[in-house]
Amino acid sequence: MRKKFLAVPYVVWMAVFVIVPLFLVVGYALVNRNGQVTLDNFRMMTQYWGAFVTSFQLAVIATLICLLIGYPVAYWLAREGANVKRIAMIAVMLPMWMNFLLRTYAWMSILENTGIINTFLQNIGFFNLYNGLFGTNLTHFSMINTPGAVVLGMVYNYLPFMILPIHTVIDKIDPKVIEAAEDLGAPPAMVFRKIIFPLSLPGVLSGITMVFIPAVSTFAISKLLGGGMTLLLGDLIEMQFYGSAYNPYLGSAISLVMMVIVLIAMAVMNHFGEGEGEAVYL
Repeated sequence: MRKKFLAVPYVVWMAVFVIVPLFLVVGYALVNRNGQVTLDNFRMMTQYWGAFVTSFQLAVIATLICLLIGYPVAYWLAREGANVKRIAMIAVMLPMWMNFLLRTYAWMSILENTGIINTFLQNIGFFNLYNGLFGTNLTHFSMINTPGAVVLGMVYNYLPFMILPIHTVIDKIDPKVIEAAEDLGAPPAMVFRKIIFPLSLPGVLSGITMVFIPAVSTFAISKLLGGGMTLLLGDLIEMQFYGSAYNPYLGSAISLVMMVIVLIAMAVMNHFGEGEGEAVYL
């Protein structure tokens, strides 16, 4: 009885801040300004099809880059000693101790036309050399307000979410399993391909989910580093609630569709992750 009583605040919190807002989103998505039930809000989303495509493209690219960078880092961390691992983990976690917006603003100062990179290249005479060789009139590299800057911001902010779950899974692999494969004559490449990578797939799938979901729904990164030139789903939803195109009914419909897509993506990742860490093929 006491355990049920202790769970009451959590249940109330979930009901007020999760379930009720969810019903409000569903309700707004299915009615128009006159309160009539309609599906027109979902039909209107077709004119923003480009934002859906761009959001998923950039999220997939950022997730793949995080995987390509994060897996080797996680593997290296799992194989290092305790002292090196402790320092490296602090280095990975340190950016997350700062405010998300502050980290993004920092990248703005780095990538701007008069930012740190362009100023440094100009001071060392790079642009003069480049213009002399190619006959151009280049004064800076346009790095800010581009899709590449948005992807860079995603990778920087979400990379720890890829490294940590992969490292956790690899670190828990029993060394005796690897030693047994090596004793049977398996070369290092085969040990990785047949033992380590299959056993680390749950961490990989968890990392992909943890990076892809916030990346596909982000709006602060695209707004600050994309300069409004790259319209993503998060920006589109914000426009419907706070922008000049105020339309909470359409915004709710887009939010609901994105929520369903995210749930489907999570279900697919969980489905492929079932049993991946239980079987090892030699």
